[in-house]
Amino acid sequence: MDAIKTTQQYIERMITSEKTRGMKVLLLDAFTTQIVSCTTSQSTILAKEVYLVSRLDTANSNTTSTNSTDATAAATTMTSSDDSAGPLKNTGHMKAICFLRPTEINAGLLVKELTRPRFSEYHIYFSGILSSSLLRLIAENDEHDLVKQVHEFYADYLPINEDLITLNCRNTIAMTVSAGTAWARDHAHLYERNRQGLEAILLSLKRQPTAIRYQGSSALAQQLARDVHERIVSDQLFHFRNKSCLLLVLDRVDDPVTPLLSQWTYQAMVHELLGLNNNRVVLKGAPNVTKELEEVVLSPTEDDFFKRNRFSNFGELGEAIQSLLKDYQNKTKTANTSNLNTIEDMQNFMEKYPELRSQSHNVSKHVAIMGELARLVEVCSLMDVSQFEQELACADDQSIHMRELMDKLASMYIKIPDKLRLGLLFALRYEHSSNLHRVKSEMKKGGVSDDLIDLMDTILKYAGSRVRGPGLYGVGTKDIMSKMTKSFMTSVQGVQNVYAQHNPVLMDTLQSVQKGKLKQESHPYIMGKGTVDDVPSEVIVFMAGGVTYEEAAKVSEFNKNNIGKMRVVLSGSTVHNSTSFLEELKGLP
Repeated sequence: MDAIKTTQQYIERMITSEKTRGMKVLLLDAFTTQIVSCTTSQSTILAKEVYLVSRLDTANSNTTSTNSTDATAAATTMTSSDDSAGPLKNTGHMKAICFLRPTEINAGLLVKELTRPRFSEYHIYFSGILSSSLLRLIAENDEHDLVKQVHEFYADYLPINEDLITLNCRNTIAMTVSAGTAWARDHAHLYERNRQGLEAILLSLKRQPTAIRYQGSSALAQQLARDVHERIVSDQLFHFRNKSCLLLVLDRVDDPVTPLLSQWTYQAMVHELLGLNNNRVVLKGAPNVTKELEEVVLSPTEDDFFKRNRFSNFGELGEAIQSLLKDYQNKTKTANTSNLNTIEDMQNFMEKYPELRSQSHNVSKHVAIMGELARLVEVCSLMDVSQFEQELACADDQSIHMRELMDKLASMYIKIPDKLRLGLLFALRYEHSSNLHRVKSEMKKGGVSDDLIDLMDTILKYAGSRVRGPGLYGVGTKDIMSKMTKSFMTSVQGVQNVYAQHNPVLMDTLQSVQKGKLKQESHPYIMGKGTVDDVPSEVIVFMAGGVTYEEAAKVSEFNKNNIGKMRVVLSGSTVHNSTSFLEELKGLP
């Protein structure tokens, strides 16, 4: 189960089909633009005679949309033609490959396109299941008989890592909260998007779950698991022969702590401090960053250094970048132009020059990112903040934590967003404490605004102990012996692990699955044997409300340690950092 490879194969099949040989254009929508940009390079596209990448929605109007160019350039530096701002000219000899989500809006755009066709043929690929009514609509409006084929290629998601998938849906925490209430209809479109995305994940990975379980504390998880099960039973599309596979539907509500923590692995740290959206990092405004590095791409499909080091911690990353820099310096010495004494020397230099130029940009990119991360760690006192965050997340000592929190809230060196996160972590740990009123008062004195302080009540209403499942602080998921073992190992391993003590609830859940000890009371079955000793060889996790890069790193480590035993693919509505998580909390009633 490799999400990136699966999506790449879909795109490869689209652009290399025998029926589309020759010059062609790739027409996308807003979401499929992101899919292509996350998985396929500009050179790959061009090598398959795709001479134009354009947005179907902008091509059908006379307005320019920067989103199409931005989303594609975000991951591959592939850019749409300037002609995408208006009707495309001189394209009557080209074939159009349309890769679109199966929505009413896209069907309408296709009808408009077919009414006034600009290409000789149309080969249509939908990223999900197309309803018969939309297929009929397209067929009835193909007056010139230009549509040559219509397929369903189930790449209706963004593959970030081989084992990490996101639907890029925001505001889904409100969707999870409203499930089972009169307000659920306000989020029906988001729910449908999440259901369709999860179905596409199963179809693209060619997996029919042998068991489906859901988080018992979540009405949304139960509804989603039931609806997906009904679709699997009623639709022959899902009938694959595969190993024992568990579909586990979860909800962010059971673990509100993980999205609030500072991160120390490369991919997670970049997302937390700089933002990592569609594989793009914006460095504009950072000190000493050149213009060409104001927006850079971090993609495991295009950047081998990033692929190798995305889960490395901050210290390991520094050493890896030093090695990268030394390697580049050695190569440039051997390719010094002053050593070009023969024709053969010149030929060798010209052969190596493109590689050196590419490596130069790559080295500059990672050095710039590392420099900005180091600056922010120092400016925001993040090592000090993170150590206290880990203590709040992993230990229970209210008197000591209260004293330290008061010091942090009064400190001029701690930034406002970090004071807020510390206050929220304290509230989650000690929600029944009489000290919370004082904490709010000290947060206000420390410069935290009233609307942000109100998030303390919001997060307890959203994910307090009465709402979430029992596993957040180790209650109900571990026996006393495992708790003592973890405490002992933490004290023995000491300082080197002080920033990585926290283990997300997700990993406790997966370890229980692996041991055959995940309780039916906390995670009931929708389908499957339900026997405690039935351990699946594959697990597809979907977390409504969003996942985090910390969880992704832990899942990757889990997969690495369990090759041949169990493989996990983590998917979710979105990938949160603390900023996006808090923004969604602000939108809750």
